[in-house]
Amino acid sequence: MNFELTILGSSSATPIHQGHPTAQVLNIRERFFMIDCGEGTQGQFLKYKFKLNKLSHIFISHLHGDHYLGLVGLLSTMHLQGRTTEIHIYGQPELMDVIELQLRLSQTRLRYQLIFHPVQHYAPAIIYEDDDMLIKSIVLNHRIPCTGYLFSEKPKPRKLIISKLQQHNIPFSFYGRLKDGFDYEDDEGKIIPNTELTISSTAPRSYAFCSDTCYDESIIDEIKGVNLLYHEATFMNDLAERAKTTFHSTSLQAATIAKKAGVDKLLVGHFSARYRDLKPLLDEARTVFKNTELAIEGHKFSVE
Repeated sequence: MNFELTILGSSSATPIHQGHPTAQVLNIRERFFMIDCGEGTQGQFLKYKFKLNKLSHIFISHLHGDHYLGLVGLLSTMHLQGRTTEIHIYGQPELMDVIELQLRLSQTRLRYQLIFHPVQHYAPAIIYEDDDMLIKSIVLNHRIPCTGYLFSEKPKPRKLIISKLQQHNIPFSFYGRLKDGFDYEDDEGKIIPNTELTISSTAPRSYAFCSDTCYDESIIDEIKGVNLLYHEATFMNDLAERAKTTFHSTSLQAATIAKKAGVDKLLVGHFSARYRDLKPLLDEARTVFKNTELAIEGHKFSVE
């Protein structure tokens, strides 16, 4: 089943030719979650053949324009296209003020229900949960309140080996406990290990989005062991002081976070317009964390 990230934009605040500000779409088993919505995101949806009516949840990291200025236009297009299904938006409480102001001044009353979920920037929290997955906020260290997001599948029950259950005459009423990992004890007191009766399910998958932030090791515990990590890398390390004063990170610093957190794969993005050739940022990150890729527009990254 799908667990796939598509990069729609990965440039930083200053516009560049053929580059768009931050926007991503995460497809988890054909459920589509958008993360940030910079200018031009609607055009990127069309270019990469995503359908707006499939979008159910939008997560905005912070209120710098390159991360949210495409949002109201996107919401308006959904309205004009006749959308009737609700949409959920997560972000700083002030984001709803921006949305309401623009809708009021344009005298627009959306055809669909917009459900806003304020995200507090000062402490990590579970902001979404269902039977299959969990989404948590991540506190980031930026010039203004900023949150990252951690998308995690829940562990799946163990799979039953039906032939073994029949061989040992395991009653149906105990199947649920076997799926939860319990051993079985028969009427004579013999213990049959769970590992003889079940096999493990596919390991749960995870993705962490760490938008604008300076180097800050306090996020390591929050993202430890994730399959895929996106971490901003606005500058190369020769501009580490510039990164610090602007509350951004270098590619080397992003790789250091990935290494210390023990993640499987790192994506670096939010590239400064000064870099026309991105390969040096990739090469620099790989000196610390080899399994690093560039978050290039249109590229897809799957977690198996």
